[in-house]
Amino acid sequence: MLAPEALAAGHCLIHRAAVLSTMDEGRAVVAAGSPSPVWIVADEQLSGRGRHGRVWTSPPGNLYATLALPNPCEPERAPEIGFVAGIALHSAVAEVTGLAPPDLAVKWPNDLLLCGGKLAGVLLEGSTGAHGFGLLVGFGVNIASAPSGTPYPAASLSDFAVERDALFAALARNWAAEWARWRSGFDMTRSAWLAVAAGIGREVTIRPPSGELRGVMSGIDARGRLRLVTAAGERIVDAGDLYFGAGDIAPS
Repeated sequence: MLAPEALAAGHCLIHRAAVLSTMDEGRAVVAAGSPSPVWIVADEQLSGRGRHGRVWTSPPGNLYATLALPNPCEPERAPEIGFVAGIALHSAVAEVTGLAPPDLAVKWPNDLLLCGGKLAGVLLEGSTGAHGFGLLVGFGVNIASAPSGTPYPAASLSDFAVERDALFAALARNWAAEWARWRSGFDMTRSAWLAVAAGIGREVTIRPPSGELRGVMSGIDARGRLRLVTAAGERIVDAGDLYFGAGDIAPS
């Protein structure tokens, strides 16, 4: 069930027992021309995916949700919405668990970490519909279980007795609040994200589509790009996989 704040913001909800992917369902919603934002929540995904088409293991008990946004902004501003999603998810998990930074932190550009392990991921995909540009914001949260044998450490909320429906309600409610804040300008969203971000002031490695960069993460700029202080000076990174240290060896 949607939180009252989400209903007041004009959001709708579609629930499915099993889907190939909530992102695919969201794409169909945008293509059909829904004038309102629509949440799609599934008990199970049969073909979930993460960034760059990576497989997202999707057993029952975890949260799989996509928010389909018709014509949310100019396409060039779409990456900013990933930070809206990160803050909303962080706030939702904090609300239902009592966790706070540094144990619970966001990782650039799209992850939520629990004690350093990947608890959740956010996926953004553009789509075209009757209202023009649409955006799909996907959330995958390990509640009941986390995948094992992954090169990158994974975490779950299995020790916190979190109910999936309660977490989703908190997510939808916090999304409505963060969306309203973002509509007032990205500066406020940026500041809120930095307040709960992992890795600020820490030596990191960035692997963009080509090459590798190492330096100290100093924050994000006015467009959400990573600011990296290297031996050769500051670099601004649009995209890439972020690694915190020798043990952090797999893409997020």
